[in-house]
Amino acid sequence: MPSVLVVEDDPSIRQSLIEVLSEHGYAVRSAADGFSALREVTQTPVDAVVLDLGLPDLDGGDALRMIRGISSVPVLVATARDDESEIIKILNAGADDYLVKPFSGGQLVARLSAVLRRTSHVPPAGTGAVGAPVAAAAEPLRATVVGELAVDPGARTAYLAGRELRLTRREFDLLAFLAHHSGQVVSKRRLLTEVWREPYVDDQTVDVHLSSLRRKLGERAAAPRYLLTVRGVGIKLVAPR
Repeated sequence: MPSVLVVEDDPSIRQSLIEVLSEHGYAVRSAADGFSALREVTQTPVDAVVLDLGLPDLDGGDALRMIRGISSVPVLVATARDDESEIIKILNAGADDYLVKPFSGGQLVARLSAVLRRTSHVPPAGTGAVGAPVAAAAEPLRATVVGELAVDPGARTAYLAGRELRLTRREFDLLAFLAHHSGQVVSKRRLLTEVWREPYVDDQTVDVHLSSLRRKLGERAAAPRYLLTVRGVGIKLVAPR
């Protein structure tokens, strides 16, 4: 059964999309904003995403680019925006198809089925031959979303609130490692061993890179948001409260 993530902030439209897709045999999950969608995509892979552009927390175009930074999942944009330049921009940004509201349930299902055939080779729900093997959807790249921070080690990209962070190689390696172990306190010695792979380098090396990383995350050691220092133990990356 193909799985679909519906990203739509309007409750009535979201419910209608869920009902239509469920009736056609899709396993449907939903999100009402961009960052919830990113967490869904990274934590539980789906076969396709139906994405609205008018989201409350970030523009759907930015959400699309962030999804593309962490996953190859097929994305069908379903929105009221019908300007040709906007459609071209969204398709060039990585959307697999573009559907303008209002549209019928039949059109949505047909477009989604076509996208799945072209991309992941997952057959439309209810149409696969009995006993026929089903090709699995492409595995998304491993990535982590913590608050408004999205880190993709495969693509070596990091986004904060939709804005790509410009990091040095070592800064990215450090952030990716902490994101992978988000919520856990990591000692500086472990960072030197597993990120620098130089266990005998001075701890000040980590401090310098953490300080630079904090500036790029828009915080200070005295007023941390993502990078919390646990005195005498180490550092941990958390979602801001």
